[in-house]
Amino acid sequence: MRLSRYFLPILRETPKEAEIASHRLMLRAGLVRQESAGIYAWLPLGLRVLNKVTALIREEQNRSGAVELLMPTIQSADLWRESNRYEAYGKEMLRIKDRHDREMLFGPTNEEMITEIFRGYVRSYKDLPLNLYHLQWKFRDEIRPRFGTMRSREFLMKDAYSFDVDEAAARHAYNRMFVAYLRTFARMGLTSVPMRADTGPIGGNLSHEFIILASTGESEVHCDKTVLDMPIPSADTDFDDVAGLQSIFDAWTTPYAATSEMHDEAAFAGVPEDRKVSARGIEVGHIFYFGTKYSEPMNARVTGPDGQDRPVHMGSYGIGPSRLVAALVEAFHDEQGIVWPEEVAPFKVALMNLKVGDSSTDAACETIYRALGARGVDVLYDDRDDRAGAKFATADLIGLPWQVMVGPKSLAEGKVELKRRATGERMLLSVEDAVVRLSA
Repeated sequence: MRLSRYFLPILRETPKEAEIASHRLMLRAGLVRQESAGIYAWLPLGLRVLNKVTALIREEQNRSGAVELLMPTIQSADLWRESNRYEAYGKEMLRIKDRHDREMLFGPTNEEMITEIFRGYVRSYKDLPLNLYHLQWKFRDEIRPRFGTMRSREFLMKDAYSFDVDEAAARHAYNRMFVAYLRTFARMGLTSVPMRADTGPIGGNLSHEFIILASTGESEVHCDKTVLDMPIPSADTDFDDVAGLQSIFDAWTTPYAATSEMHDEAAFAGVPEDRKVSARGIEVGHIFYFGTKYSEPMNARVTGPDGQDRPVHMGSYGIGPSRLVAALVEAFHDEQGIVWPEEVAPFKVALMNLKVGDSSTDAACETIYRALGARGVDVLYDDRDDRAGAKFATADLIGLPWQVMVGPKSLAEGKVELKRRATGERMLLSVEDAVVRLSA
């Protein structure tokens, strides 16, 4: 993509309303624009990151055996009355009426709707286990939206819902998602800690939040630091291995780790002093097992292997991709701007022509741009007739993993300069070697 033809509205000044680094940088780097309180437009650069994040989430959901569908944003209030949550959910739910005066709502979550879909088709335990997920925009009318997309009113959510014949099978479904979440966040370069958590209005009796430690986190968390160095399950993990997944779950949940709502001071006191970690954390995922909380009142039942009719056991598993983008910026930035991990970067390479109009730099940039494109490397080519300093500042702000600087001085020696954004490491390479290096 040529920057002269791209829409990248960089802000020179930091907006006054931005309280934390991710909010400041997402606005300044042209990732998002606030349209009203807690509601954001995703601009082209931000949307590329959001799409990278959702693609990675899909890969790991599919790997675990979950199946994607798509549910509507607008739901009938009658479904929520069946589960007895319509009145209980509170003012966060945006309640509306259609032209026929039917009560509707903008979905804050989808337990009721997925249960209605399930009960319409599944009758036997032979059709289980089943895990259905979707990526959908949701709305919760937060009393105080803040921190940009970290806590917004409209947000993108991946929610998965598992259905099983009994508690033992449901626990295996829970473990599948537990492992899938560990892999998802690790692939983004994040160290996530699964912590015992309050189930809140979702309900149930088993819940874990996946937390990344950050000074701007919204809540206090406590853990044994050994959990920060646990090995991530490999890509060839067998998600049908009940005992294997249980052993991974047990290993990760044995060290102490809890959110403030579930913190047990007495249990934490048993952690050796040199291993105690008390910090702020950002929630990037939340998983629940809630048994028959929804299937009982909504009559979602199957015939079991014994021939008896029974309510299915369910779980719910959420990741907020729009929130996760902000969490990634919180985790990966410096004084100059964002420092994207390569897996989620909007482009891999920032190519800078330091003297537009010079035949040698123009030709070298075109060669690099076309060669990398042919190899499937995402390149943002800064072909604007602007000062070199401005191009450097833009490249550092938007934080692409690699920068390639093409100027007359280095080209006179047959070289271009490469800079790795994360470390500041620089190298001079020939055009051919630079293409090979960036294609790796």
